[in-house]
Amino acid sequence: MSEILVDNLTGKTSAGDITVTSEGGAATQSLQQGLAKAWVNFDGDASTPAANDSFGLSSLSDHTSGQYTVNVTNAFGNANYAFAISSDNNVGSNNYGMFQQKEPTVAATTTALRIRFVNYNSSISADVGIGTTMLHGDLA
Repeated sequence: MSEILVDNLTGKTSAGDITVTSEGGAATQSLQQGLAKAWVNFDGDASTPAANDSFGLSSLSDHTSGQYTVNVTNAFGNANYAFAISSDNNVGSNNYGMFQQKEPTVAATTTALRIRFVNYNSSISADVGIGTTMLHGDLA
């Protein structure tokens, strides 16, 4: 097997245009479009939430129980990026189901996404032991 060692990849046609062909060879995808631009795994139950690990995260803000803002290092081209949110559901003795969402009362910006974790049983915002968020989209 061959090995290529490089520090940078630059498209031949344009710098950010690198296409990857599918395993079967029938489809292609833009490498740049397929990469997560930011993600975080954080301890949401700490007095001050802290990232356990992250990429492209500038900071994490705690607003109130179960509500956090993920601030990214590099701005997106617009606020219409895709995101996914997940959590564990075991905080202390509160072993309950959670649903995750973008905080509906706060608009996403190009550098920040406010998220909310809510207890299925009570519909009340609640802290989570581990929260995760991934963001995909075009950078500015």
